[in-house]
Amino acid sequence: MNDAVAVGGHRPGSLSPVAIARLIALLLPTALLAGALGSQYFGGLHPCEMCYWQRWPHGVAIVLALLAFTASAQSQRSRALTLLAALAIAASGAVGVYHAGVEAKIFQGFTQCTAFGRGLSPAELLKQISQAPLVRCDEVQFRFLGISMAGWNAILSLTGASLILVLSLKARRA
Repeated sequence: MNDAVAVGGHRPGSLSPVAIARLIALLLPTALLAGALGSQYFGGLHPCEMCYWQRWPHGVAIVLALLAFTASAQSQRSRALTLLAALAIAASGAVGVYHAGVEAKIFQGFTQCTAFGRGLSPAELLKQISQAPLVRCDEVQFRFLGISMAGWNAILSLTGASLILVLSLKARRA
């Protein structure tokens, strides 16, 4: 009998589709969040409000994917957590689509200030505003191959979330 058939369609030592999905659910948002933070702290790019919106779902996806690693890849718990991580990754991608649309002037962006200043005195708020860089959501700070960082986040996040879903569904059929 073929080794692949004897082990449920997978060769010994190879990862199952659901294990690959779980790995992608951890590595993709980790890489995208690291890239965003690296561009901010090492590259000198200042994020706008929508940039922050794209980061939060990646943080949630990382936590969910890490929790998925606390159980067997084949377990219902791990599969559910992996799919929830994919949903969070897709949410970041959806915000990235909107942000890229604002940058391309397809959608209207903010029409008022989005700076956080709750609980500050007027003097503290003025100091915070005067020291913070003014970053507009409708202006691209950096492009790679003609695509903004928001566009890349949308492409990579939505592609990754789709791949996780396909791999998870493939595992169910196997």
